[in-house]
Amino acid sequence: MVRLLSVICIILYSCGLGAQSYRDYVRMALASLEKDSLETAEGQLREALRLEPNLQSNAILYQYLGRIQERRGQTGEALKSYGQGLDVAPQTESLLLDRASLYMRLKNEDKALADYNAVLQKNADHVEALFFRAYIYVQKRQYRQGREDYEHLIRLEPEHEQARLGLALLNDKDRRPREAMEQMNLLVQMYPTHANLYVVRAGMEADRKLYEMALADYAHAIELEPENPDFYLLRGHFYQKIKKKKKAKADFQTALTFGADPRDVP
Repeated sequence: MVRLLSVICIILYSCGLGAQSYRDYVRMALASLEKDSLETAEGQLREALRLEPNLQSNAILYQYLGRIQERRGQTGEALKSYGQGLDVAPQTESLLLDRASLYMRLKNEDKALADYNAVLQKNADHVEALFFRAYIYVQKRQYRQGREDYEHLIRLEPEHEQARLGLALLNDKDRRPREAMEQMNLLVQMYPTHANLYVVRAGMEADRKLYEMALADYAHAIELEPENPDFYLLRGHFYQKIKKKKKAKADFQTALTFGADPRDVP
């Protein structure tokens, strides 16, 4: 009896599958995603693709597949899905951005750069693509190109904090110390409650042997975020640099108290 019931269920299930349309599978996949049922959603998307393999809209289904695979840690499969989507619709901006973002996480900056270039060829004012292309250029020490992208982005969005910070760091690396410090001072004026900016400026001040100013900025950052272990680590390393071992040790101990990785403590 149990075996017979199983056979009936299999037949009914198979009939149900056969009756489903492309749209049905897409709708079911979206519903599964809302429930965070990733494996189920992936199967439903694949069924939709199997039923209608030649539709232009499949580019978006491949994108969904790629995102699911990323969340499941299947980065190779995700790249394959994004590539299949781009084979269907090569200029799909969101697909290019998703693949570029994954390439960035995989430290494959050359391929990420190619995708960001493709986005910017279509839309020269795309904020995300400009920001990450500028970052890649800086990593490659192509400072002129990076500066152009950051400046373009700042013209588009004058209050883009990360672009302004990126430009300041670029100028610091490109041996433009005055410009870098001016830009950091402006950033601190624009965002006086953002503790990370004081830490970045403190690092620049320390490099310029402006030790009292650096200490003041570290202290202000810690005042704003008193339980941030990274700030104590950074100040501890600074204290080591200026031969204040007891203060360095105290900061390292405080960093551990607030959850710093012991491997990061000397």
